[in-house]
This record gives sequence, structure tokens and C-alpha cells, in this order.
Amino acid sequence: MLTKVSKTHETFFAGTVFEVTGYFNSRYANLQQYFNLKEANQKLAEENTRLRNALGSNFISPDTTVIPFTDSSFVDTLGRKRKFIYLPAKVIGNSYTLQNNYLMLERGANQGIKKGMAVVGPSGIVGVVVDVSSNISKVMSLLHRNSKVSAMLKKDNTTGSIEWDGADPSLLVLRNISKSAKVVKGDTVLTSAYSANFPSQLMIGRVASITADPATNYYTLKIKTATNFFTIQSVDVIYNTRFNEQIELENRNQ
Repeated sequence: MLTKVSKTHETFFAGTVFEVTGYFNSRYANLQQYFNLKEANQKLAEENTRLRNALGSNFISPDTTVIPFTDSSFVDTLGRKRKFIYLPAKVIGNSYTLQNNYLMLERGANQGIKKGMAVVGPSGIVGVVVDVSSNISKVMSLLHRNSKVSAMLKKDNTTGSIEWDGADPSLLVLRNISKSAKVVKGDTVLTSAYSANFPSQLMIGRVASITADPATNYYTLKIKTATNFFTIQSVDVIYNTRFNEQIELENRNQ
């Protein structure tokens, strides 16, 4: 009644209504945005996989002395044959508080996953596939006492071996780095070319501390891992088309 007979009261109540409805509309928009994050993250993961598959480093130049039959789906416009293929997967299980930690992925043999394939996350490498069922695969995390990955310092290609000492889930250990290397805190550590599982130049982490072993000519480095194992939700599984050939040749004389 007041708003109908008084312009002052009408203005006041209209302003109050707008303020109240604006508050609830804002809260609703924030809630809706929160539930849309899952879809947005999924789209980002798919785009990340697409970009990784487009990298030139996934291809190798052909041997021009031989003209074999080739599957055109694995060859780019320059005639280079694809060596690495990235397959997206969702993380459905993850541990990081044990001495031997694993991840479970919702992608298995029916979707092209095999034992020995490398796994990389949005920020860095994650681990290696060690077991596969029809639709699920099990990944040995970098946070596993038996995990070993060939690594190198980005600035001078000095190589070593990445392990985990079972202590801090955010810190790895890089061993066998020569004292002749001019390593400093903050240096970038990448995968080396000596791994059958991982492509080279993938991010592992950054040097957090440096310890010189007085009994040897090597440093032991603590590496802040690029992958956040506490929150990882999506990964790419890497198929090396020459993995079996390399492993068979390496093991032939053993």
C-alpha cells in the first residue's frame, strides 16, 4: 500500500528488492560456475592432449635409404614417422602417503594401454604403467621406492637418475650428477633421451637443494616435483611405437 501511494517508499522498496535479488543471483552464479569447473577442466585436458600430439618432437625423420610401406596415419606432411602418441586418461585412484604409491586410470587394454607406457600430467611426468585390465590401468607413481627415471639438467644435459627416498611426496632425488656440473638451486630437470618409456625434454621439476658426497665425485640433488600428486585428476599415457623393439634389443644379451 505504501509503495502505491508514495513515490519515496516505492523507490526505497525497489532498491531493497534489487539488492536482495542481486545478492542471491550472485551466489547462484558462483555456485553454477563451481559446478561448471569439471567440464572446463575436461576441455582443458583434451586440448592439452591435442597440443601434445601435434608437437614435432613426436616424429622422427624417415630413413631415405629404404622405402617401406607406412601407415599414413602415423606420418606427418614432412614424411616424418610418428614415434609418440598421447592418450588421455582420467585418474580414478591415487596414493601418496605410502612407501610404494600407485595411481589408477580409467583406461585399459581395450583403449590401447599397455604395460611400460609412460604417464605425464599437466605439469610434469607422473609414472609408468605396470599393470592393465580391460578398462583400468595401474601406474607406478614417481613416489615409489622402485621408480627410476633417466633425467638431465636442462642447461647442460648432464644426466642422472631420478628416484624417491620415501620421505616428502613433493621432493624427488636426483643422483649421479657429476661435481663438474655447475648446478644451482632452481635449475630445471627434464627427462633425458636415454629412457625407453618417456620422450626427452619432459618436465620433472626444479633443483631444491644440493648435497656433495665427500666419498664420490657426484652430487645428490633434491628436486621439487613439477607434478602435484595431491590434486592430479587427468593425465596423458604415452605410447612409444618403438618401445618393444628397444626393450627387446636391450635385454637380448642378458
